[in-house]
Amino acid sequence: MTDAPSPETRALLLRLLDAGVTAAHPRGCLVPHLPPVPAGRLVILGAGKAGASMAALAERHYRAHGVDPARIAGLAVARHGYGEPAGVIEVVEAGHPVPDAAGIAATKAALDLAASAGPDDLVLVLLSGGGSANWIAPAGALTLPEKQGITRALLRSGAAIDEINCVRKHLSRIKGGRLAGAARNAGRLLTLAISDVPRDDPAVIASGPTVPDPTTLADARAICARRGIALPPSAEALLSDPANESPKPGDPVFARTEFRIVARPIDALNAASVAAAEAGYDPVLLGADLEGEAREVAAVHARLARDLAAAGRKAALISGGELTVTIRGEGQGGPNQEYALALALALDGAPGIAALSADTDGTDGGRGEATDPAGALIDPTTLARAAAAGLDARASLGENDSTPFFDRLGDLVRPGPTRTNVNDLRIILVG
Repeated sequence: MTDAPSPETRALLLRLLDAGVTAAHPRGCLVPHLPPVPAGRLVILGAGKAGASMAALAERHYRAHGVDPARIAGLAVARHGYGEPAGVIEVVEAGHPVPDAAGIAATKAALDLAASAGPDDLVLVLLSGGGSANWIAPAGALTLPEKQGITRALLRSGAAIDEINCVRKHLSRIKGGRLAGAARNAGRLLTLAISDVPRDDPAVIASGPTVPDPTTLADARAICARRGIALPPSAEALLSDPANESPKPGDPVFARTEFRIVARPIDALNAASVAAAEAGYDPVLLGADLEGEAREVAAVHARLARDLAAAGRKAALISGGELTVTIRGEGQGGPNQEYALALALALDGAPGIAALSADTDGTDGGRGEATDPAGALIDPTTLARAAAAGLDARASLGENDSTPFFDRLGDLVRPGPTRTNVNDLRIILVG
């Protein structure tokens, strides 16, 4: 008879994930950074998985401090399922990771609001991961279906997020500093961001709509060539036109702009580390900026976990960052679930080791639905239980089919929309 997984260990892993997510939620980090009310209007523009939750907090803050609602204008765009009421600020739900028509309409409205700001007005931009897909404004003759096709191809290619965003910036009317250009007449533009990218680069978070873009048209062309992305003529024209270059450092459109990060991936890792220490585990942080192929990183982490176990350590290996998957099969899954499946295979039932890998936004890959799982749990019984259920773990990995595998075992992590996003959180408990 196959052993059952330990409910106590699973509960602990989920508590550590929750500690990390809570540390990165806007309600714990945004309000201290909100600026004073301007002499004129307050134009609030939000985008990303925390776009609506950030806008709602800001609106309530200013209303509580006596600001006349007539002086507040705004629009927040969030992933489908991630919206929430934000008072006088309109909230729109749009597609992610593949953009949709709702995102196009909302982005046009956001650009119009930014352009309407005058010298007494403050444009407050509230950014979070997912903003690249939610703020969608194809440039030139590029159509929505063409933009969707390019996005899907980049995602399937295993391209890193900075590569994807480089291409996005040069096909857009809002990304890569162009929103700052639209708001050039505002008295001030302040961006408050929740980082979901390695090294917290402002030019990569939501494709940097309000900051100078260090990447070039040539960079975007090289990425498409390297990743084998077939481009339609409309995109080829945009990437070949020097007049379509994004604004660079020193451009006057950034003269009255400021950018601040209010939450980072390391904040989630630190909170999970504190919770792990309180549970009696020695936290071992592997970094908040990990990148690479999910299955390859899993193999490295499995060796580290085995070494700690062999040394008799009771430890928690904790890491963040954003892993990628080069899709070769026809299955369903995401980087965190693929990592968990590869980790289970690499550990091969090693005793005393359990793990969780999940995206802090509440969804991992999937079909773009708010009900998609965030990741998965594994333990020493995973492979034995899979075999008893007639599942072939190695074949599932080969087909990039981790979601059905873990769903059959009851090992998916499903917190639902968290309305924040500081990337992946991976925890391996040893001992």
